Amino acid sequence: MCGYRGRRSRLCCYLRSDLRTDIASALLPRHRQSRFNLTRYIVMSSILADRALPDARHPGYRRGLILVLLAGACFSSMGLGIRLMEVANVWQILFYRSCALAPFLFVILSVRSGGTPFVVIRKAGLAALYGGVGLVFAFASGIYAIQSTTVANAMFLFASAPFFAALLGRLLLHENVRPATWVAMVFAMAGIAIMVVEGIAAGDIVGNIAAIISALGFAAFTIALRWRKLEDMLPAVLLAGVFAIVTAAMMCVVSGYSFVIPARDIGISLTLGVFQIGVGLTIYTIGSKSVPAAELALLSMTEVLLGPLWVWFFLGEIAGLYTLIGGAILLAAIAGNAISGLRRKPVPLV
Repeated sequence: MCGYRGRRSRLCCYLRSDLRTDIASALLPRHRQSRFNLTRYIVMSSILADRALPDARHPGYRRGLILVLLAGACFSSMGLGIRLMEVANVWQILFYRSCALAPFLFVILSVRSGGTPFVVIRKAGLAALYGGVGLVFAFASGIYAIQSTTVANAMFLFASAPFFAALLGRLLLHENVRPATWVAMVFAMAGIAIMVVEGIAAGDIVGNIAAIISALGFAAFTIALRWRKLEDMLPAVLLAGVFAIVTAAMMCVVSGYSFVIPARDIGISLTLGVFQIGVGLTIYTIGSKSVPAAELALLSMTEVLLGPLWVWFFLGEIAGLYTLIGGAILLAAIAGNAISGLRRKPVPLV
């Protein structure tokens, strides 16, 4: 608090002396005025940048940091949960997981909106609709990828979603992409290529493709939200849960898959729906409001790092050498891009 007051008093003192500095500048010789004004601009920019930096002592920032980290831990449980299932396939898992996810998020939206969840969903409009469709592809492909390749390989490829979102944003929304992001994309694509090559050699290419489709689905979800500048992602995820129930049920009927599966598989699927996605997204939504966007990109890597760790610790699953090399390159690209964004433009606390 004292730090904030100190910065505020410095800024106020500077603003109060602004008129005096303008007069002083006018009295200087012309060849010295430009240097005087440049010095004043640098001082002012330093004060404003100092104010924009998030204070680690701020209770809202600390709470947001903890919530985002906990959300990453929730998200990372997907690989272990799917590995622990006995016979359920992708559509059966998606059906039961979504049957738990949709009601849970409906309750959360009802509480947050004061009993008017349909108003919130209607307000989200087409952006939530399109985002929900993108998430259905992301959910289904993500489950299939984990069933078809190693958890580490799938998780690392999921992490490429921000770069796909940047490309889609450039193509569809005409958003500017920073030079540092283009460089990071090159390294990210190199890491992805290394993992895909190993997948081809190991016969897991289908799983790798499914993981990339999942990343594209998450990217489409992100672009849909940015299209209408939606700050709350929960309505879109709720719609995704409803769409996934319908889609998975239709695929089960058409393909002849039974809805009767072992109680263990149903229980794990329901648990993933509530805790892995439902609780994870809820606390992430709360925590992300007080953490700068560039830091969120760094903290999101918690999911990618913990996912392979869980299956290694509990099941002894080990990733291949090229998966680790490619994943390390991809994570380094994400971290480098996030750090460059944080240094370029600090984001103030909300």
